[in-house]
Amino acid sequence: MSGASARLGLIAGGGDLPLRIAARCDEEGRDLFVIRLKGFADPHMARWPGAELGMAEIGAILTALKREGCGVVCFAGIVARPDFRSLKPDLKGAALLPGIIAAATKGDDALLRKILSIFEAEGYAIAGADDLLGGETLPAGTLGRVTPTPEQLADLRKALHVAEKAGELDIGQGAVVVDGLVLAVEAQEGTDAMLQRTARLPADLRGTADARKGALGKAPKPIQDLRVDMPVMGVRTVELAAAAGLAGIGGVAGHLILLDRDGMVAAADRLGLFVWGEAR
Repeated sequence: MSGASARLGLIAGGGDLPLRIAARCDEEGRDLFVIRLKGFADPHMARWPGAELGMAEIGAILTALKREGCGVVCFAGIVARPDFRSLKPDLKGAALLPGIIAAATKGDDALLRKILSIFEAEGYAIAGADDLLGGETLPAGTLGRVTPTPEQLADLRKALHVAEKAGELDIGQGAVVVDGLVLAVEAQEGTDAMLQRTARLPADLRGTADARKGALGKAPKPIQDLRVDMPVMGVRTVELAAAAGLAGIGGVAGHLILLDRDGMVAAADRLGLFVWGEAR
């Protein structure tokens, strides 16, 4: 069973994205079953029918999805790379764990592709978060009232280039560039922590609320499966970029999920930041 009419199995990590997907399912009347990953999923995800399971309880996860009639699976939310020695797999998980660990040694994207292949082998279709959210991705050009200057746009484009190069090495999805200088590259800490790190740099490097400079750029890794882990920005991204003295944020048009587009635009307009989608 697959397609838009199939019951959705949402495997939820942390952050707002799983909550947004679940809310959209409610709006559209789509049947939903949530696997809440222990230690990661937001407690509010318990509002929807589901089960709380560990990430290594693969057999239990597959059994629950089958029992609940799920035909489509979506992976969404923040999940930190585990300490594999601390995992408590079930029998199915124990059988699959060596292959998963081998994939993990090749990088996060190899690990994600391995996980997806396990579910596809069980007959599940994989849905991207952007598809479930109705294509709420960054459009090309300016989003909001603030338009970047040529210098700011040059910084954003360099940030996107740096992010893509880092992505080739499976490092991260984001970078911050100010006046042509690379101030930060996202790694395992995530975008929020990278922006907070940028905010601690000297103000003459990063700009201020009165004299904003530079930009945050986020781009998908060239090697990643866009059905999972597509770059995401939300209101908090705008607020943290503003706190770091940046002039704006942006990404590759069509390849960056917007959480609460209206809220993002309102925050960017209020704080004086541009939001830009780079057409490719």
